[in-house]
Amino acid sequence: MRHIIAAAVLLAAAPGFAVAADYDVHQRGNQFDVKKLAIHVGDSVTFHNDDAHFHNIFSLSEAQPFDLGSYPQGESRKVTFTKEGEVDVECAIHPAMKMTIVVAK
Repeated sequence: MRHIIAAAVLLAAAPGFAVAADYDVHQRGNQFDVKKLAIHVGDSVTFHNDDAHFHNIFSLSEAQPFDLGSYPQGESRKVTFTKEGEVDVECAIHPAMKMTIVVAK
């Protein structure tokens, strides 16, 4: 078992080996708590609804189109980003809610 753990540690430390990261973005007061987020291909972003009403987070960006549908307070939805590029994120219910996710290799 020690050999497996040691191999995993060495592999994770090897140059060129990247572990995907998870990021949290909260929706409060009809705003995203972050306006711009820099991530890498393979990373995920979880959108948490902390408001007392529904949000519908989506993107029509070529790099990562998605639509998370409407979801209420206390729920969250996750997106994994598979291509590099700039992703403009909005709420279909609250047009002033906007943010940008920049996805690098």
